[in-house]
Amino acid sequence: MNFTNIVNSIRTKADFVNFIHFLLEDLKSNSEDWENKTLPEYLEAIASWTDDMEGYYVNDNLPIPDNVDWKVFADILVAAKMYE
Repeated sequence: MNFTNIVNSIRTKADFVNFIHFLLEDLKSNSEDWENKTLPEYLEAIASWTDDMEGYYVNDNLPIPDNVDWKVFADILVAAKMYE
């Protein structure tokens, strides 16, 4: 299954958790396909892409999300600093 299909199928918290595991496995088994392999590179890319994300949706003729709960994403990223 490719990333687009998986992302488009995410509907629940469990789907999202499974997607994160899929990303980790993909990094482990296909690291040559990853531009941003380190945590600093990956976090920088997240910030850059998020800043420019409207262009992605416009270029792919997709609706720009308007009800994103940014705080939840921030909570996830901060909690992962120390969660075991």
